[in-house]
Amino acid sequence: MALASENLAEDFSESPETRWDYVADTVMGGVSSGRVQFSSEGNDAFARLTGTVSTENNGGFIQFRRKLPDRPDASVSGIKLLVRGNGEQYFVHLRTRGTVLPWQYYQAEFATSDKWTEVSLPLSGFKASGAMLRAIPVADEITSVGVVAYGRDHEARVDVSEIGFY
Repeated sequence: MALASENLAEDFSESPETRWDYVADTVMGGVSSGRVQFSSEGNDAFARLTGTVSTENNGGFIQFRRKLPDRPDASVSGIKLLVRGNGEQYFVHLRTRGTVLPWQYYQAEFATSDKWTEVSLPLSGFKASGAMLRAIPVADEITSVGVVAYGRDHEARVDVSEIGFY
């Protein structure tokens, strides 16, 4: 299963480590730990986020994220991902031109299983992290995309082979 190439933002080929950053709650005193690795199986490349999410010390996240070189077209209505994982729930976090502070983002949740699954997340389903943000993100204002293990104590393992807009 593959996403439409004209809307593909990332397929984790060609040096993804130069585009994606790992971030954990340790930047604000949390104790979660993990890493992102870029791997391939056959012709399919993917990112794997693994680690331990801990809510100790007001923490509770690990993530990998990418600043977008170009903002999506205004006609975009959502994000699609090809994912698999350990059965836990994970999140996509979007940052926009309006998310100025480090703790501001828009969030949507998705489930994982041990099988590759396409997940569609409409922008209308993303929730703002605070009252100072508009209720729903606007496509042509999106500046970064992150895949996040968040909000509860758990072991994380999520693979993402493609991220695109629809």
